[in-house]
Amino acid sequence: MPSRRIACAMWIAGLLAVPGTVLAQSATAGSTAGASTTQKLPGGEILPRTIPIFPLQDVMLFPNVSRPLHIFEPRYRAMVADALKGDRIIGMVLLRPGHEAEYEGRPPVYPIGCAGVITDVEQLPDGRYAILLRGLVKFRVTSEDQSRAYRLARVEAMPEMTDDKDGAALRKERSRLEALLAASVAPGSKPPPPELPDEDLVNGLAQYLAIDPLDRQDLLEREGVLSRSQALMALLEKKGAPLR
Repeated sequence: MPSRRIACAMWIAGLLAVPGTVLAQSATAGSTAGASTTQKLPGGEILPRTIPIFPLQDVMLFPNVSRPLHIFEPRYRAMVADALKGDRIIGMVLLRPGHEAEYEGRPPVYPIGCAGVITDVEQLPDGRYAILLRGLVKFRVTSEDQSRAYRLARVEAMPEMTDDKDGAALRKERSRLEALLAASVAPGSKPPPPELPDEDLVNGLAQYLAIDPLDRQDLLEREGVLSRSQALMALLEKKGAPLR
């Protein structure tokens, strides 16, 4: 599995037109230290029922896809420091339109996001962090915990399981998706490596395609990777979206 993830990361990085690191400046999250209950996920991983949520206005995370982040605001630094003391999990959610009026507080967010685990971290001399967050599982926010200066949410995990029927349909549609992608990226770009799993291809494109944030949120909210793939192809057919 790690080799497949590396293949995915290297292929997507090769297509990006700009550096992938995101400057984390929007709204905040918190610590999972001391979470009393957890949710077991397929594959044996664990998601606490209370996690820090990290709202941003145009940056999202998808399952099994990595996202580099540059953390420099004090509240974000506290979020990362607390996560590193515990399970290293941070949930990313999208801010709703009109959040600017409540930027310094707790602006409204879409309830469905994606939790990720910090797989790599570097703390810079001035206290900033450079982290790599790997998507773990979708979740739904059910309520918020007001006990911290940054945001903590109670969440329900929403694992996406691809059965044999959907897996076969994904495999069948892959050639069409790759053809649409080839028409949308710069000439000479490399095609997806054949060892890249169909699910990771779909989720990687959903995360990094330069599309409207609300379209990306719609992709995340789709019930399963097959539905996401079909919606993604519809977007590619509509606008020939380039990668960024």
